[in-house]
Amino acid sequence: MTAPDRLRALLAEPGFIVMPAVWDGLSAKLAAGAGFKTAFMSGSCVAASRLGGPDLDLVSFGEMFDSFNMVHGAAPDLLVLADGDHGYGNAMNVQRTVRAYGRAGAAAVLIEDKITPRALTAGGKPCLPREDVRMKIRAAVQGARDSGILVMARTDCRPTQDIDEAVARIEMYVEEGADILFLDSPADEAEIRRAVAAAAGRPSFAVLSPGAPREIPTQSRAAELGLKIGTYPTGMLSPAIAGMKAGLAALACGQAEAANVLAPAELRETLGYADYDARAQRFVTFR
Repeated sequence: MTAPDRLRALLAEPGFIVMPAVWDGLSAKLAAGAGFKTAFMSGSCVAASRLGGPDLDLVSFGEMFDSFNMVHGAAPDLLVLADGDHGYGNAMNVQRTVRAYGRAGAAAVLIEDKITPRALTAGGKPCLPREDVRMKIRAAVQGARDSGILVMARTDCRPTQDIDEAVARIEMYVEEGADILFLDSPADEAEIRRAVAAAAGRPSFAVLSPGAPREIPTQSRAAELGLKIGTYPTGMLSPAIAGMKAGLAALACGQAEAANVLAPAELRETLGYADYDARAQRFVTFR
C-alpha cells in the first residue's frame, strides 16, 4: 500500500488528525516514536533549522527536497505532507515539484497561491490572480497522477483580500480536483465553517499553533467545526529552541548541562545506538 493510499485510508477514518510539524531526521523520528502516523514537513520549520531565520520564501526547492529526504529516511513509515510552497515558479515548476515529491515517497504535497518572489517585507501575503492559481492547481493535480500523491491546495488571500475571495478559491480548488483544502488565517469560527463547507466534503487542514493573528480553536473545537487535520509548526520547534538556549546558558554559567537534559542512557536509546548494533551484527566478520 503506497503512502498516498495509506493517507487516504487514514483520512477516511473518523476523528481529528493531529499532524506534528517536522523538519529533519531527528524531529521525524521523534514524531513517529511518539505514535503519530503522519507529519507535516513545515516550510517555516525548515527555514528555521536551515537558515536560522523566518519563513519568507528564501528556502529553495532543493533545500526543501533535501530536508524531505532526511525526514523520510529517518522515519520511512511516517506519512509526510511535504510543503511545496508556491511550487517554485510557474505551473510547470509546480508540476515538477509535485512529481518529485511523489516519486520520493511523500504522501501529500501543499501548493499555495502566494506571489513569488514576495515583496521585500515580512508583512502581508499578496496572492496571484485567481485564474493563474487555477492553472497551478490544475498542473499539480495532473502531476500527482503518476504517484497518486495527494494535493493540498492552500489560499493565503484572506489577509490581503477577503473571505469571499478565499472561499471562492477553495471552491475552485475542489473543481480542479484538490484532495485537501487549506484556508490560511481565518478571522473567526464563522470563516472556518465557510471554508469547510466550500471544501464540499473533502478534508480541511488548519494551522493551530498559537501566536499568529488567526482563529485558533482547540483540537476538540476544530473537530466540531469540521476541520480534519491540524498541524502545529511551533509545537516541537519552539521547545527545541528553548532547550538549546537553556543548554547554552548552562555552559555559559560553568555548568556541564542544563537541568532538563535527557539521561545519557535515554539519549542513546532515542538516537538508536542499540538498534544500530543489532542491525550491524549481520555484517560482523569473525576471525
